[in-house]
Amino acid sequence: MSLFIEQVLLKKIQQPIVIFVDEIDRVLSQDFSLDDFFALIRFFQNQRVDKPIFERLTFALLGVATPSDLITDKTQTPFNIGEEIELHGFQTEEIQPLIKGLQGRFDNPRRVIEEILDWTGGQPFLTQKLCKLMVDESFKDNPCTVLELVRAKIIDNWESQDNPEHLRTIRNRICSDDQRASYLLELYQQVRQSGELATNNSIEVSELQLSGLVVKRQDKLRVYNQIYREIFDFNWIENQLNNLRPYSESFRFWVASGSTEDSWLMRGKALQEAEEWAKDKNLSYQDKQYLAASKEKEIQKEIAAREIEAQLEREKKDREATEQRNKALAEANMKARQRIRNGTIILVLTVLGAAISVILAGKEVKEAQQKLKETYTYVAYPQQLIELGRKLPLNSTESQLISKKAGLKIKDAQIEQVYLHASKSLAYQYLEDWKSAEESIKQSMNFLRGYKENKQEREGSESNSEFLETEIFALNIQGDLLKEQKKTQEAIEAYKEAFNIFQKHPELSSLQSADLKIIDSRVIESIYRSLNSLLSTDPSVTGDLKKRFEAYLTKHLYAQLEYFLKAKNWKSADLQTYQLMLNLAQREEQGYLNYDNINNFSCPDLQKIDHLWVNADNRFGFSVQKQIWIKTGNRLGIKLDYWNNSDYENNIKFAKAVGWYDEKGTGNNQARDKKGSYVSLDGLYKRIKDNSVGYRGSLPVIRSFSFRRGVDGEDGVNEVEIDIETIKQARSSSFLALRLANCNI
Repeated sequence: MSLFIEQVLLKKIQQPIVIFVDEIDRVLSQDFSLDDFFALIRFFQNQRVDKPIFERLTFALLGVATPSDLITDKTQTPFNIGEEIELHGFQTEEIQPLIKGLQGRFDNPRRVIEEILDWTGGQPFLTQKLCKLMVDESFKDNPCTVLELVRAKIIDNWESQDNPEHLRTIRNRICSDDQRASYLLELYQQVRQSGELATNNSIEVSELQLSGLVVKRQDKLRVYNQIYREIFDFNWIENQLNNLRPYSESFRFWVASGSTEDSWLMRGKALQEAEEWAKDKNLSYQDKQYLAASKEKEIQKEIAAREIEAQLEREKKDREATEQRNKALAEANMKARQRIRNGTIILVLTVLGAAISVILAGKEVKEAQQKLKETYTYVAYPQQLIELGRKLPLNSTESQLISKKAGLKIKDAQIEQVYLHASKSLAYQYLEDWKSAEESIKQSMNFLRGYKENKQEREGSESNSEFLETEIFALNIQGDLLKEQKKTQEAIEAYKEAFNIFQKHPELSSLQSADLKIIDSRVIESIYRSLNSLLSTDPSVTGDLKKRFEAYLTKHLYAQLEYFLKAKNWKSADLQTYQLMLNLAQREEQGYLNYDNINNFSCPDLQKIDHLWVNADNRFGFSVQKQIWIKTGNRLGIKLDYWNNSDYENNIKFAKAVGWYDEKGTGNNQARDKKGSYVSLDGLYKRIKDNSVGYRGSLPVIRSFSFRRGVDGEDGVNEVEIDIETIKQARSSSFLALRLANCNI
């Protein structure tokens, strides 16, 4: 080829010559090495210095590629010659030929082509395809508009309608290489979230731009057009990332927690498989951080396991020593009883001698029984519980909870042992030492039975609040362990026993009881939820019984909401409201309410919740928000159009009116309007707390978020994912406002 160009082509043709190599991305996929081919092009470029005839020769490479793609051999000089030519879509002044093709078919062809460009951004292929579709449509009796045609022929079921192939090519360019797909998807996600992203000289930015999905304008990356935005949306990004990561679910929750929630880290076999998968992957920073944190947690777990083994060995030796002491005391007790018998015989001979023997023997028996009781009662010390808490991650909710339980003082020594051993079982469950957890809960239950069987202490035990709370606490820990061990029926019995105590003593399940110190709302709700969950999987349980337990849980959630509202604890009341609504709509497993859930929400319950809020503070409540929603020009129950400027502006007015939107832009969730942002929930709660008269209509917050039960987080709820993005929040407000209207609220 070199000889042909130099000795034939350049000699026969005296004018400038341009050789076009089309579809360069397809050339790169050939089954032969192309390094020498591109090195030859560079050779011709270098020859210009010595041979002027080569100045007439130009190569134009057309297609999608980066300079690093062209010469992959690291021993050769990179393909660092040439000049990049950026291509832009059709501009308004360039579309006259297309307008001619629409003339005679439409009354205002220029208006039609402008609508097409609004969707395609001038992308040549899509623009011409839409023009062709519109011409075909013009022959029908009732032709579709551009909007209807785009949705019907391009966006809906796009993969099956993508002919000739275009959208699938873009998808493949981003997702075909697992090593780079993750970073490209996250880079594109940043563009979507921020609206634009500053460009740099990285390979990934170039590859994303060359995919055609984004375009560079004024040194900023933006989504090329509205069609791409509709098809390659946030759901598409999330689905692609899920397909790439074997640990996508736990990774998503870990990131949502601010990279602080250790419970979402991988361990064991899952971690090994993830490390094997990641070996040849070019991972993002967050992926690397997640894997490193999981590995560190695994190492800590191994260290903790060794420490636990050592602790168990020490406890074993303590038990052996205790058994030896008990044996010695039992022998002393036996000798004392023998003396009593001897004293009885001597009594026949002499009353005085017998009396002396009985007194001495009785004293020894009393001392032996006292020593035995002390040894029996104080086997486990609070210090052991403190040491277990130190093995948990520093400052974690679990370690704080165990430390708190170690410091709790209980008057009765034997009840204290029930409590301490149950707390040890809880700590071992956190450490995933199931054998030790089982041993500790067995000891707790032994002390519990001993307390009940002790005739001297039985009187009044049924009404002893300290004992009843401890019994409920221990039964809940036992139920949790049995549930973890897949012993479903035994777990149900443990939870039922705790539930029956609540039935006999309803004052224990009241949040307003100032005397409760061992259990709290978290324990109460854990029992209700666990029992309800296990019964739902048991085919032998009747529907009436299941409904009965569901009703108890709902009643408890209402009681919590009333308690928080009376205490003016607005944050807890807000979170409790959404949790209650999920429970009433039977959507706790999904963690969010959709349009149908809201549209069919129980009117009596909606009225009751609104009544509780308004009574607590007339600034708050759904009915107050409905008034503000209408007053700010928003519509009731309409599926809002994200791109409708009127809807958007009214959404912003509503958000500003209720204090959800900050014009200074200090919030965490950035809205499309760059002049401000939606405030974080913590920021909103703080503002309400600091200003006791402002922010009318700010609570309850209308949002869609996932949550899970916390171990010892404030009010028992740890937020995992919160989304108060403009359109979702506004739609939820709109749907709820319509339901309020239908319910006469």
